[in-house]
Amino acid sequence: MSESAEKSASVTAMSDKLASESFVPSKEVAALWKKVHGEMRGEFGEAVFRSWLKPLTLQACYHGTLEVSVPTRFMRDWIQTHYSARILEMCAERDENIKRLEVVVVQNAILSDDEEDKAPAKAKANQNEKIEDPYGLSSAFDPKYTFDTFVVGKPNALAHAAARRVVESQNVPFNPLFLYGGVGLGKTHLMHAIGQAMTQQWPERRVMYMSAEKFMYQFVKALRSKDTMGFKETFRSVDVLMIDDIQFMSGKESTQEEFFHTFNALVDQNKQIIISADKAPSDLLGLEERLRSRLAWGLVADIHPSTYDLRLGILQSKRDLLQASIPDAVLEFLALKVTSNIRELEGALNRIVAHADVTRSEITLETTQEVLVDLLRSHDRRITIDEIQRKVAEHYNIKMSDMHSARRARNVARPRQVAMYLAKQLTARSLPEIGRKFGGRDHTTVMHAVRKIEELMEEDAQIAQDVEIVRRALTG
Repeated sequence: MSESAEKSASVTAMSDKLASESFVPSKEVAALWKKVHGEMRGEFGEAVFRSWLKPLTLQACYHGTLEVSVPTRFMRDWIQTHYSARILEMCAERDENIKRLEVVVVQNAILSDDEEDKAPAKAKANQNEKIEDPYGLSSAFDPKYTFDTFVVGKPNALAHAAARRVVESQNVPFNPLFLYGGVGLGKTHLMHAIGQAMTQQWPERRVMYMSAEKFMYQFVKALRSKDTMGFKETFRSVDVLMIDDIQFMSGKESTQEEFFHTFNALVDQNKQIIISADKAPSDLLGLEERLRSRLAWGLVADIHPSTYDLRLGILQSKRDLLQASIPDAVLEFLALKVTSNIRELEGALNRIVAHADVTRSEITLETTQEVLVDLLRSHDRRITIDEIQRKVAEHYNIKMSDMHSARRARNVARPRQVAMYLAKQLTARSLPEIGRKFGGRDHTTVMHAVRKIEELMEEDAQIAQDVEIVRRALTG
């Protein structure tokens, strides 16, 4: 076989290995979404469906991500905060390959009833319009996520200072800049702020921003079209490459290989790379050691959970932005009560402002407590998956790292299943979210663990006793 034939066969094999999904939704995915969308009315109620969920429109499906759209940012934020986790579960129950739901803003996304059957075709047209060149070079930044609207405090001071330094420096100060932190702590805000400031201060620079999943999609697309050289040239010609949520490359060896070479090529050209993730490079299980090592080359800046002062500052800034009449006592109350993440904090504020607007009433401490009664109740004693893992590990005398490892020995696997079961029972996290907290496992693994422990608790008194002891330790 000639060298060109071997290379073609290799590309085809890699394409077959990676490309199990299309960016444009298949007929099966479109049918699944239509069914799930129809069931939302019964799941969430008529009022919620008409106000928030009816405009949801299927846009794309790629690498386990279902992308749906709404016409405004406010609707997107509200749906993400209140309904997206359950919607994802509804989809995952029908197709185990769906592991993530992404809500995006697309103007004129609302379909009339007689247009619903045309949703897949419209989705394809919308998607083609959004990608303005073959490999997604057009970077869409959210205008509300700027440095001016980013409230700085002790938990995020290093990350903010590093981001500013990258933008203001004529040369590359450190490569890469690696930002990491938990969900809703401000990573995406900072990434968008960097991108917008970079394009304003250095208009001659080519800035590319995308999620790790879309990077993989573009790579698969290049393999399918046998245009890997075009892919390489496009991605290695940018001045600034920004990749969000790189943890989603875990386990994707071919994509990691291509990103590794892209990374090295850009560093050799002294081009800036900015990465975000939910964990530090050394803790990203499923990434090759050499890639984890490269990611730690530059400056690694973490964003810690927020403090009371930072949360209060964010709420005050948000109040100014909304130009809403909100008493200081209400902001202080929210900063004290809603401590999980910034996204949920802002969602709570949006919720009380929307309620006041709809009911034409004043915002008071009393009305705030009434509107947020469900949220406040959950925050009175919120049990985290990390806390569950620690308690279970202590009870069974195993290492905390065993909760995330690939070890299958029964003395490790059974406690891990108990922890997954308790996570499902004691938290509001979705099955995919729980799986990710256990070393990036699939949601079906969590479902199996829950069913297994339920069965064992009926058959084995010791297992039932162990689960009850840990449950009491967590809830007592």
